[in-house]
Amino acid sequence: MLNFRFAKDYLLHRIRGKSRHGLHSPFVYRLVDEVIYDYKYKDIYNEIESIRTGLLSDNQVITVTDLGAGSHVNNNKQKKISDIARNALKPPKLAQLLYRLVQDLQSRNIIELGTCLGTTSLYLQNAAPNAQLFTLEGCPETAGVAKDVFDKADINSIKQVIGNFDDTLPGVIDGLDQLDFVFVDGNHQKDATLKYFEWCLPKVHENTLLIFDDIYWSEGMKEAWEIIKANPQVTVTVDLFWIGLVYFKRGQVKEDFLIKI
Repeated sequence: MLNFRFAKDYLLHRIRGKSRHGLHSPFVYRLVDEVIYDYKYKDIYNEIESIRTGLLSDNQVITVTDLGAGSHVNNNKQKKISDIARNALKPPKLAQLLYRLVQDLQSRNIIELGTCLGTTSLYLQNAAPNAQLFTLEGCPETAGVAKDVFDKADINSIKQVIGNFDDTLPGVIDGLDQLDFVFVDGNHQKDATLKYFEWCLPKVHENTLLIFDDIYWSEGMKEAWEIIKANPQVTVTVDLFWIGLVYFKRGQVKEDFLIKI
């Protein structure tokens, strides 16, 4: 039933979604034309994808602690790194889109909720090498693999924060004067998603970008996305089906866009 619902949502999005044509917002037109649809080759893509290839062939078994079922639920499972890489890493198309979004904004600080094995973190940090990147992960052993990935890429500037997001995210937010770029992944529940969104609101600004992953994952996530879109501080949202972009542009007419990618 879930797969049917998801497939139906995807089909409707493809039918209703727009490309760059027919967009009357100069801000969104430029975003789509120059950033979202920028498929030009970049050397860094190959460098990071070679690391992904190594993870896909790594048969080491680690204990994965899954906190996504709830703040007080620990589900420990033995998994191969190769299986995690295959099933949980952001696919290249999306990871590279995140790279372009960060590069376009040249954010001073980045928060990533859900490190997984660290390939998306590499994209985010390479997009803005001078940015302060905090990547939050609930599973210690997964975070350990990510640390090895960062070392292999010779990047030591990424700040890893390990623990339940409910415990770690408030401290990270409190330590920043403003939020520039936040990627919310790793806990696909309605209540958690809305909680993280509300925690971010006091520190958003004109150029803040919040990104929510898997906005069609469940009915609960779809409801969360609608609530986020309706928030009076939000001016522009861009629904790319797999992720949702949230902007706070002052003076911008409040609009929601469905864009095909």
